[in-house]
Amino acid sequence: MIVFTDLDGTLLDGTSYSFDAAREAMAELRAHEIPLVLVSSKTRAEIEPIRLQLQNDHPFIVENGGGIFIPKGYFDGPVEGATVRGEYEVVELGIPYARLRASLKEIQHALGIPLRGLGDMTELEIAQRTGLSKAEAVLAKQREYDEPFIIDGPLFQIEDVRRESAEHGLRCTSGGLFHHLTGEHDKGQACRLLIDCYRHRSTAMGERVITVAVGDSANDLSMLLAVDRPILVQKPNGSYDPEVRVPNIILAPSTGPVGWNKAVLEILAGL
Repeated sequence: MIVFTDLDGTLLDGTSYSFDAAREAMAELRAHEIPLVLVSSKTRAEIEPIRLQLQNDHPFIVENGGGIFIPKGYFDGPVEGATVRGEYEVVELGIPYARLRASLKEIQHALGIPLRGLGDMTELEIAQRTGLSKAEAVLAKQREYDEPFIIDGPLFQIEDVRRESAEHGLRCTSGGLFHHLTGEHDKGQACRLLIDCYRHRSTAMGERVITVAVGDSANDLSMLLAVDRPILVQKPNGSYDPEVRVPNIILAPSTGPVGWNKAVLEILAGL
């Protein structure tokens, strides 16, 4: 089994960013040697300290599928399309951040809608909007493949932004706190690439791979569609994101890491 997970609002509490409520299920995953792959809109700089806290040494996916970071030697042979960068083999599916920043300004000008990207915000403003510390906000600005942004106007205007983004050959998705402008990649594409790597290794060992993913928002839809057992945790108000429509979805019985813990333990109990 492989478990892919979103972070904010899913494995991490949406307010405190704590994963304490999910410790029992994470311990069971480690006991069964089941990889836990972090899949987030966060940057590499943000995810690396989280991996240390989680004692996680598996591949991870950054910035909504823009980059896949695989520890060197994790798979038996080189990963197709990867380049070695420091301690990782990196597969880049995204486009350069500078182009996204420029395109956001072009979309704003074309629509006459005020859009503000993370790159336009100070570390203090990011901290105030997200609940991150100022030091964590510095890490959040070290972006490579994804520009989070807000609309200073009516929410319905996001549909206009999505259409204009497509005209630029880009994709616009919505997460818990921000909309995201990216290239034509998503979490699902990155997950499928990693699943192929795991399946290749497992086939050589005569084993079958079962894939699981846990998310909380429409930003996770492509990831949930890519796996055998998709799990959706509740939003902070106890509802489920209505935009997430996935066949055979498993609805976790609670919010964030509490729901994550219960749903993952239930799946492990059925092994």
